[in-house]
Amino acid sequence: MLEQLIEWDKEALIFLNSLGGEEYDSFWTLITQIPTWIPLFLFFFLLLLWYHPLKKALILMAMVLALLGFVLIATDLTKEWVERIRPNNDTEINHLLRVLRNPTSYSFFSGHAATSFSLTTLVVIFLRKRTKWIWLLYIWPILFSLSRIYVGVHYPIDIVVGTMVGLASALLFYYVYNRFIAPYTDLVRP
Repeated sequence: MLEQLIEWDKEALIFLNSLGGEEYDSFWTLITQIPTWIPLFLFFFLLLLWYHPLKKALILMAMVLALLGFVLIATDLTKEWVERIRPNNDTEINHLLRVLRNPTSYSFFSGHAATSFSLTTLVVIFLRKRTKWIWLLYIWPILFSLSRIYVGVHYPIDIVVGTMVGLASALLFYYVYNRFIAPYTDLVRP
């Protein structure tokens, strides 16, 4: 069963990766880079500041940063424990891929998917009652995650599991916030 799933994962990656073309390479290479998204991170913080009183917004920002740290540690520990070779380093399939990046770390699960979905989800939860368009923020993690398949450095299962870890982590942090922190931040007045 596991072997069949891994085989399907490789076939799906080869198919999805082959849909790319040179005319899109520069776009997806830009999308997959973390510094490209720094303005969006700053925008997240500006939104929290705009829609919440300063002290509460700072607490919410601290929650987002703590979530980022948590997800990064969970991702690194899992990659070292599972030790799944990235597709760009897998000699069985790398010659069948369009490889645009060559990281040497392990593949499972996608840190790009986990961090982007976790941060976006927590910010969306914090702002969902304040603005209806906040759901558009999910464009970022979708593009960011898909870019990893396009550049040949993650399998689809890496992306799916990273997404689930990101969503679950955001919900966990929201629970912690609601249970232990919100009762005190709701007392904070501007």
